[in-house]
Amino acid sequence: MNAELLTIGNEILIGQIVNTNSVWMAQQLNMIGVSIVHMSSVADDRDAILKAFDDASHRADIVLITGGLGPTKDDITKKTFCDYFDTQLVTDVNVLEDITEFFSKRNKQVSDLNKKQAEVPKGCFVIRNKNGTAPGMWMEKNNTIFVSMPGVPYEMQAILLDDVIPEIKKRYTLPFIYHKTILTQGIGESDLAELISDWEDGLAESKIGLAYLPSPGMVRLRLSCKGFDEMQLNNLIECEVEKVKPLIEKYIYGYEEYGKDQPKIEEILGNLLLEKGLKLGLAESCTGGYISHLITSVAGSSNYYNGCIVPYHNEFKNTLLKVDTSIFEKHGAVSKECVTAMVKETLITFKANVAIAVSGIAGPGGGTDEKPVGTTWIAVAYENKIIAKHFVFGHNRQRNIQMTATTAMNMLRKLILKIED
Repeated sequence: MNAELLTIGNEILIGQIVNTNSVWMAQQLNMIGVSIVHMSSVADDRDAILKAFDDASHRADIVLITGGLGPTKDDITKKTFCDYFDTQLVTDVNVLEDITEFFSKRNKQVSDLNKKQAEVPKGCFVIRNKNGTAPGMWMEKNNTIFVSMPGVPYEMQAILLDDVIPEIKKRYTLPFIYHKTILTQGIGESDLAELISDWEDGLAESKIGLAYLPSPGMVRLRLSCKGFDEMQLNNLIECEVEKVKPLIEKYIYGYEEYGKDQPKIEEILGNLLLEKGLKLGLAESCTGGYISHLITSVAGSSNYYNGCIVPYHNEFKNTLLKVDTSIFEKHGAVSKECVTAMVKETLITFKANVAIAVSGIAGPGGGTDEKPVGTTWIAVAYENKIIAKHFVFGHNRQRNIQMTATTAMNMLRKLILKIED
């Protein structure tokens, strides 16, 4: 079964709000075996909406629409529905009762404008909204199902989960779609593709799709397949994961199961520190406390995280972390010598078993021919061993900060697990 997701609203097109609805719906539908063939957004314009409906009907078996169902004049989805299905608006008494009860519970009077929310296209299957005033509407034309839902996320989500998905499952025999994602760090997309090229070529025989999903400092490899035997799909994917693992094992930091939250490197590192009974200290120059922010965003991090020093100026690298001023003169603050001294003192200052120290040129200014923008040194320490590495990440300040943080946390994870580069 193929589906199209259509969002109606000028607020999406001008970037006033982010379209999170389509992403969420795609995940939910994919997990029941519905394939998304197209996503689009369209303005609050009758002709544009009608054309979008017509185009979608040639691509998809079901079109899921969000937005444009409010009581104000700019919300024209219901009227346009009537035009497309050659019908008219009528008042649904059950929806009117729902609206009346909704406002009564809030000690408010129902206005004439609110009552118009009970108007629906004649002949549609009405999906009552338990969390708001705009009902969902299910209609069919030329073998294509159109389902219109409110754009408010929690209202739409309840309608999709409680009503739309159960109805789809009742009407159709759907295949299973299975995804598993390998999380990698420390290798770029093109280098990764070259390493696994032969393995990737062999996936076609098993009808397994592979997608590269890069983000700052990491690449996710998503394996996907579809069929009617869930166990067989699971085994196929797991078999391929085991085949590719020896090729890229030193870059793998975790796995993501589709429909579940993606494991974050800070969570994975935190669980490892907790498991080993280790305490962490940080010294952050170029990242300005960003690594500390990520670490403390994990619930329970106080069980393994002792603290952070952010010595942005060299004076405070000297006074707070005892980095000898001769290091700045001979090697500079962005150097192996500097981060090594920083990480040693961080262990002592925070009475920690493990530590990270970073220093770099985040940009956009401050670079030289010898040390261009993006130049970063990272040091990690554990069990009397210190590893310091040099990186040149790029010219974008925020990406440099993100990549430094991700790389630093993964370096420490690998040191603790004794994974050799």
